[in-house]
Amino acid sequence: MSTGECHVTLTRLTRIAALVAIGFGTMTIHARAGQSSTKIATALKDAVDIHLHSLPDDRPRSLDAIEAARQASAHGMRAIVLKNHYESTAGLVSLVRTVVTDIEVVGGIDLNLTVGGINPAAVEYMTRVTGGWGRIVWMPTFDSENQVRYLKENRPSVSVSRDGELLPQVEEVISLIARHDLVLATGHSTAEEGLMLLREGRRQGVRHMVVTHAMNEPIFMTVSQMQEAAQLGAFIEFVGSSPTAADAVDRYARFADAIRQVGPEFCILSSDLGQAENVFPADGFGAFLVAMRDAGFSERDVDRMSKQNPAKLLGLR
Repeated sequence: MSTGECHVTLTRLTRIAALVAIGFGTMTIHARAGQSSTKIATALKDAVDIHLHSLPDDRPRSLDAIEAARQASAHGMRAIVLKNHYESTAGLVSLVRTVVTDIEVVGGIDLNLTVGGINPAAVEYMTRVTGGWGRIVWMPTFDSENQVRYLKENRPSVSVSRDGELLPQVEEVISLIARHDLVLATGHSTAEEGLMLLREGRRQGVRHMVVTHAMNEPIFMTVSQMQEAAQLGAFIEFVGSSPTAADAVDRYARFADAIRQVGPEFCILSSDLGQAENVFPADGFGAFLVAMRDAGFSERDVDRMSKQNPAKLLGLR
C-alpha cells in the first residue's frame, strides 16, 4: 500500500472511530478516537465478513465489488462474502478475484423470485460458475413469505414450508448444499422455519450452516431458539449494520447479552453493510468489533467470532 493510501485508510478509520467514541466511553473524543482507530486496525487484521453488499445492484450502494475487496485488503482482512438479494454473485466474485488477488472473495445465491425462488437448478448452476467461488445458499430474503407478511406487502413471495413441513423443493436444495459442501443460510425465514431448515440440513449431512442475522427483523430468534440452532450445528450471525445509528449502543448491548448466553464459540460477527447512506463496510465492521470488545468480550472471543468461526463456516484453510 502506498503512503497516500495509508493516509486515506487511517483518516477514514479515525473518522469512524471518532463517531463510535461518542457512544462508548467518557474520554475526550480525540483521545478515544486515536485509541479506537488502533483497535479497529487490530480487529480487522485477518477478519472475515460474511455479509457485504456492493454494486452492481438494483439500489444505491456505497461502493462497488472491486472497491469493497480493495478496502478489505487494505485493512488486512482475510475474506469477504459478496451478497446480492436478487442474483448469484458467483460470477462477479470470479471477476473480482482477477483484480484483487490478496484476499479471499466468496459469493452465493439468495433464493428470491428473480432466480426462480427455491430453484435447485439455480443452485446447481452456481456451483459450476468459473472458480467455484459460489459458496453460500441463502434461503429467501426480501421475497420470503415471512418478509412480505411482516411488511404487510401485497405481492408474490417465496415459501419454504407449508403446514409445518418443509417443501419438497427445499429439501432438494438442501441435498444439493450437502452434496457440494456449500453453506446453508436461513435467510429471512421465521425463527421456527430456520430451525426446520437446520434440522433438515443436519439430517442430510450439511456441514456448514448459519442463522442469518438471527435477532434482526423479520426473524427475531429468541435466545433459546439460538441455543437450539447452535446445538444443531449452526453458527448464529450477528450483524453490526450502522455503528453511528441512534440505536447502535442499545442494539450492540442486546447482541452482547445474547452472545453470552449462546456462547461465542457458536457465533459469527459480520457487517451487513454497503448501503449508500452508511459507512463503508470494512470501517463499520471494524467499529462493530471494537464495540464488542467494549461490551466486555475478550480479544480472543471477538477474534473467534470474526475470524476463526466465519473461516470455518466458509471452509477456508
